[in-house]
This record gives sequence, C-alpha cells and structure tokens, in this order.
Amino acid sequence: MPGTQITTVVLGDQAPTRVRLPRMSNCLTKLTAGLMSQKLGFLLIFTISFVFSIVFYWRGGEDSEGQFHSLPMQSMRDQILPTASGTPPLPGDIIFVETSEQMDPSYLFTCAVESAARTHPGTRVVVLMRGLASRNASLPHHWGFSLLSCFPNVEIRPLNLRELFSGTPLAKWYLQPEHQKEPYFLPVLSDACRIAIMWKFGGIYLDTDFIVLRNLKNLSNALGLQDQDVLNGAFLSFKPKHEFIMLCMQDFVENYNGWIWAHQGPGLLTRVFKKRCSISNIQNNRSCKGVQALSPEAFYPIRWEDWKKLFDPISSSELHKLLRNTYAVHVWNKLSHGTRLEITSQALLAQLYSQFCPATYAKMKKDSEEP
Repeated sequence: MPGTQITTVVLGDQAPTRVRLPRMSNCLTKLTAGLMSQKLGFLLIFTISFVFSIVFYWRGGEDSEGQFHSLPMQSMRDQILPTASGTPPLPGDIIFVETSEQMDPSYLFTCAVESAARTHPGTRVVVLMRGLASRNASLPHHWGFSLLSCFPNVEIRPLNLRELFSGTPLAKWYLQPEHQKEPYFLPVLSDACRIAIMWKFGGIYLDTDFIVLRNLKNLSNALGLQDQDVLNGAFLSFKPKHEFIMLCMQDFVENYNGWIWAHQGPGLLTRVFKKRCSISNIQNNRSCKGVQALSPEAFYPIRWEDWKKLFDPISSSELHKLLRNTYAVHVWNKLSHGTRLEITSQALLAQLYSQFCPATYAKMKKDSEEP
C-alpha cells in the first residue's frame, strides 16, 4: 500500500431518504481471501459477514444528525499542512491521532476508525500517525491498513508535531527535550495534539479507543463529562480558533505539570471550563459561553471505575437501554487492553465490535478460530 493516502474504493450510491442496495466492492473480498489463506470454511463466514457489513454501512445513507446506526432493539501525513498528496484536516473532519511510533494498529484502533467511517459515510475520517514520519509516508503491510483502505472516506497521513505546534503557545513547550523524560509524556503529548488540532483546524477529535454508534455532526463546540464534575478530552468537537481552545493551550503551558496523571488532560479542560464560566460545579452549568459539556452517558456510559463491565455479558435489550443516549463508547484502553475478550460471546464489548465494526469483527473472529 504505497503512498500517504489510503486507496479509496467506491462501494455504491447513497440515498438520503431510503436504503438502496450498493454496488458490491471486491475490496473486502480480496482482503479476506488473502487473510484466510483460501480456507473454504471461513470464506462462507466472511461472505455472511461482508453482506452484514454492507447492510450496516449503507443503512444510514447520507450523514444523518443524531441517527443511531445499527443498534436495533432486537440485537444490538510528515505533514498536516497542504501537500501534493492531500489537503489538511478541514472543519467537520473526524480526526484520530497516534502520537507514538507504533505502526501496527490493534483491533480496537481499527474498529474505532471503521465505526467512525461507517456512521459518517459523507465525512472525511483523517488518521494522523507520527510513525509515518520516519517511513517517508509509506504505510507498512498490515491487515489493519488493508481493511481501512476499503473505506472511501478514510485517509491516513503522517503527523509532523513541530509543524502542528508552530504558531501556538505549545510550540516552545514541545521544543524542550526534558519533557520527554516525564512518566506520562506520551499521554501529555496526545493532550497537546488534540487541542492544537482543534485550534488550527476544528472538526471532531476522537481517541482511538472509541467505538462510534451515532453520527456526531450535530455536535459543535462540545466535549463530554466523564463523571458529574470532570471533563474528558477523548471526544472534542470545535470550530477552528475557538476561544475556549486558546485558553486551554495557554493553561497547558502556564500551569504545566507533566508528573501528575491527567493534569494536562481532564484536569486542564475542567479547570479552564470552570474558570471561564466562574463556576464550581459543571453538572449544574453544562452550557456556558458557547461551549456545551455533554452528560456522561453521551460518550462515557461505562465509567472508568467500571471498565470490567465491558467484558460482562449483557442482553440486547439491556444494551439498547444502556446506550439509548450514547454517541460513542469509550473503552478505556489503558485499563482494559490486557483483558481477554471472547469475541463470539454476549459480552458488551463483543456485541459492539459485531454491530459497529463488522469487518474488524470478522478478522477477530477468524483469528480466534486459528489453532
């Protein structure tokens, strides 16, 4: 897969008011055939999964504000500035960022991007990867990149951190090498990236441990509460050059402490929101000066203290009730990543994979069946 932009494949026409049968793409078919080494048994499984996947992808047609995709009651580049190979993120884009050097996307990473692409078929989904900077913007051969190449609205590009932070209050901070010795440098770097992106480009930022359930385009100048009085930046949606984001960048530098977990992330967003609005409690003042703090159920229906519930079985009716007001589910990967998931079970997380990123689910299921 040479080049900095994922190859796009036209899957079919979109209809804004009714579902139409799309023209079938052979992209996922070819991908799966390669992954399965011509195993006839799994080919049948994939065929069913592929048709299932297409139905879910086209169920929503055009981007629809607030539409809950596929959750029935019965079940549940080294640049980000303009280059010859593409335009920078634009207001309205969905943006994921990988600030480590890793170039081997996990199941959850792939599911996050796939679910965003499926729920936003008319929106560009941009994945910025720091690791591409050292590879001359060439994607490695990996099943995750091959799978995501089947989605016409997904683009993967290198991330130039120096260029991103230039012209912002974060530029001087980034150039100070001593910060790289701090215990939480990568999470702090991620915190810096997301607010710089929101300032320069706007759009929708998502952490790579989300599974997206609904279209997010009706949310603007908003972020989510992870509990009753703490904001979390795993989801951000802002117009470019918003005052709140500038205040966040200024606070990032002025009150910097990279030795305290979450001080530069949730702590920063919470204290800036409260100071700007002259309040002591966010729960009772969730909309202030053009910024909306969404209730925890919007993006954090499973609290971080309860992350093990992601692996507990749940009925489809209970799942629908739990997520009836949820846009996306944060999986708390820092806590949950080492836990074994039985992919064919009724575990909450397994059901989310099955319904909102069925192509990734098919790969997980195939891998689980190998000896």
